[in-house]
Amino acid sequence: MAQYSRIEVANVMKESGMVPLFYHPDVEVGKKVLKACFDGGARLMEFTARGDFAFEVFLELSKYAIKELPGMIMGVGSITDAAAASMFMQMGANFIVTPSLREDIAKVCNRRKVLWSPGCGSLTEINNAEELGCEIVKLFPGSTYGPGFVKAIKGPQPWTRVMPTGGVSTDEENLKGWFDAGVTCVGMGSKLISKEMLSNGDFKGLEEKVRTTLKTITQVRS
Repeated sequence: MAQYSRIEVANVMKESGMVPLFYHPDVEVGKKVLKACFDGGARLMEFTARGDFAFEVFLELSKYAIKELPGMIMGVGSITDAAAASMFMQMGANFIVTPSLREDIAKVCNRRKVLWSPGCGSLTEINNAEELGCEIVKLFPGSTYGPGFVKAIKGPQPWTRVMPTGGVSTDEENLKGWFDAGVTCVGMGSKLISKEMLSNGDFKGLEEKVRTTLKTITQVRS
């Protein structure tokens, strides 16, 4: 069961400005990634449930975060149907991220007051998501649309809150472009948690990269 309401999660997303996301089939590696991100200042983590038996890995990571990392908000991404969303919420997922807009997922998340962020690629999809109660829309893939798309939709819809995923890097210029356009936060995967870091076990390096990226986000916002 989720420990945080959708409003609480949305507020942390807005305050921190970044949602790290990753997948790894090894629970112990996952714990080290979580600890490194937590020590670097991150308070959100999207576990992208893409592999076989991913639910088993997430269950252990969720229990680990609750016990060892107070304030770390665990969520799940790459969810494509309501059944999967319900299962992960039972395992403690505090938010659900989807690659596309699905009303069935919206309903099961709203019923439990859990934040859901659907992947949208048009103003019509964004409007539909907001009508279904979406707090923060995932712009996906962000690299296809870019900051200009966000700036354009924020003109007529200043209330719309956007989280681009894909096309976001740790570079100051890239982050400044997104936040100047008006995004609420950014989702960041391999540009933050690289395969090289995972294969080399460079968790101290990951911790420092998270810390530096969060600092950069604070600077470009000010």
